[in-house]
Amino acid sequence: MTLETPRLILRPFRKEDVDLLAPLFADRDFMRFSLGPYSREQTATFLDKIIGWERAGKPPMLAACLRETGALLGYCGFFHHPEHGIDDVEIGYRLNPAYWNRGLITEGARKVRDHAFADWKLTRVISLIHPENIPSARVAEKNGMAVEKEITFRGFPTMVWAITREQWLALPERAASETR
Repeated sequence: MTLETPRLILRPFRKEDVDLLAPLFADRDFMRFSLGPYSREQTATFLDKIIGWERAGKPPMLAACLRETGALLGYCGFFHHPEHGIDDVEIGYRLNPAYWNRGLITEGARKVRDHAFADWKLTRVISLIHPENIPSARVAEKNGMAVEKEITFRGFPTMVWAITREQWLALPERAASETR
């Protein structure tokens, strides 16, 4: 399924996206709050993993593409972490640093959040954010999420931001859009 916002197209990943993702995953800024830059092989493994989620019928991670040009800028969608003892579905996002501070990821994350509750009928979603990652925390806040707790995730301190379906239904922007 493809999702669209005014400036983004969020589409399923394809195997051939590895050639577009590899330079991003090799970029230190793009991977700043992760396990560090990835090789092309590590990027291909990541891509196989997220394509597998969609094939398994799970809410997928999506390629974030600029509507104007079709350029792949990063990703915005769903992560699954049962191997880390986390049952909640995460809304995760990462954007080419050349496109930071334009509101693009906020736009995409809101669309993904709405998709989680309206189409996937999830009862709750989270975002896992390093405490020093202030821009991602701002995106989560604008997405209606609030900090729930701090955990250690992959060896790093991590803030769990969360929103429930009930909280989503009560968001002011939802009420405004339903009265139009």
